[in-house]
Amino acid sequence: MLQLANILYSKGFSITLVHTEFNSPNSRKYPHFDFHSFSDGVSEIEAPTEDLPAFLAALNAKCLVPFRDCLVKLLMSNTQEEDSFACLITDSIWHFANAVANDFKLRTLVLQSSSISAHLAFAAYPILREKGYLPIQDSQLEAPVIELPPLRVKDIPRFKSKDPENVHKMLSAIDSQLQASSGMIWNSFQDLENVQLTTIPEQYYNSISEFPVGPFHKYFPASSSSLWSQDQSSISWLEKQAPNSVIYVSFVSVAAISETEFLEIAWGLANSMVLFLWVIRPGLVRGAEWLEPLPKGFLKKVDRRGYIVKWAPQQEVLAHPAVGGFWTHSGWNSTLESICEGVPMICQPFLSDQMVNARYVSHVWRIGLHLRGEATEGQEMRERVLQLKEKVDVCLKKGGSSYQFLQRLVDHILSFT
Repeated sequence: MLQLANILYSKGFSITLVHTEFNSPNSRKYPHFDFHSFSDGVSEIEAPTEDLPAFLAALNAKCLVPFRDCLVKLLMSNTQEEDSFACLITDSIWHFANAVANDFKLRTLVLQSSSISAHLAFAAYPILREKGYLPIQDSQLEAPVIELPPLRVKDIPRFKSKDPENVHKMLSAIDSQLQASSGMIWNSFQDLENVQLTTIPEQYYNSISEFPVGPFHKYFPASSSSLWSQDQSSISWLEKQAPNSVIYVSFVSVAAISETEFLEIAWGLANSMVLFLWVIRPGLVRGAEWLEPLPKGFLKKVDRRGYIVKWAPQQEVLAHPAVGGFWTHSGWNSTLESICEGVPMICQPFLSDQMVNARYVSHVWRIGLHLRGEATEGQEMRERVLQLKEKVDVCLKKGGSSYQFLQRLVDHILSFT
């Protein structure tokens, strides 16, 4: 959202950011924005662990009234026509915002943080349920999902929840918000997901404008919005390595993995005999603070061949010539960043949209491989991802698809005033 706000600010819009107190952004990094917070009623102890849908449902319920009060104050303070709000842009999971905006006849645009491909899988949940794909059965994991090629049953987005109904309620609320919105903004680009971009209006939202204006992070020089301090020593270490010789290993900042999964990664790196840069953030492994679960003798075995940090400037790392591959959880931001730098991927998805992204990387765009998938010729993968990198550069230039869609988005917002 902050990246999109910066893009719109560069187009002449004034930006007011309303956020919850939980995981709030650092306003000092963005002095050109007007920040306002409201109480979300959620302490860090209540932060999501094993039931994200239930947590999001509770958060949406708790935020509705405080957000309404905050918006009332903002609207009352902006009485001059030149200071009026053109629209409200909200993340798709915060459907409480749309309900409040409707009360004040404020137009809404919805930012989709997932890939278009993954959203199609989310939107198809009612059909998948009706056809018997859900709930997922272990005996059917390799079966194709006829309605969503090239997905298999194991690639259907999954959420850990004590009650499967929580998942369906969450996706239904997101869908209702999209149906009521004045447009969808995608952090993607036409050359990458053109087929999916065409499918969205044909099958689900035929009267809603779409704006694939990504990749967001390529509009500006690399900068960090991470909550973790970045270790620049990783760049110094990469400077000493040969081109395309290092595997970069990093997983999502909010995910926790089991000790078994962690040990598999560790031994995979140890036995591979390749150079690696591994980001292990504190708390990555459930029940551990940092490196305690590493096998005995691991650090000695990989001495000088591997480098471990708590965090790294990912965009800079992927852009470094020493990096030849990215072992990733297949989150959408990480996938886009890897594409933008022409780095092939080894995909190890854990949940949600990561499953879909990994399948598209390995079997549609063919710019990486699934960790437990079939082997693919590495040089061909590298050539394909470099071709996509070139398309990213073209789409952002004057006349490119994202450039044009951004101008359409600007005109769309101006039409609200």
